[in-house]
Amino acid sequence: MSDDVIPSSYKQWRNCIEVRCKIRLTPAFIRERLAELQDDKQAKTREFARLYGVDHLERTIAWFRRAADEMTEGRK
Repeated sequence: MSDDVIPSSYKQWRNCIEVRCKIRLTPAFIRERLAELQDDKQAKTREFARLYGVDHLERTIAWFRRAADEMTEGRK
C-alpha cells in the first residue's frame, strides 16, 4: 500500500482502520459507524462528505457493509 491518506480500495481501507489506526472492526463499531454515515442529518456525516466527497462517503459505507458481511459469513 502506498502512503496515501485516503484509501481507494477495500484492502487499503481495512489496513488504514485496523493497522494504521489500530481500530478493531467489531460488529458494534461497524453498526455505529454505518448508522452515522448513512444519516445525512449527522454533522459528522455532512463534514465527511464535504471534506472527501459524496463518492468517497458512498465507498466508505460500502466498505463497512462488506466488513459486516464478512463477519456474518465467518459465523456461519
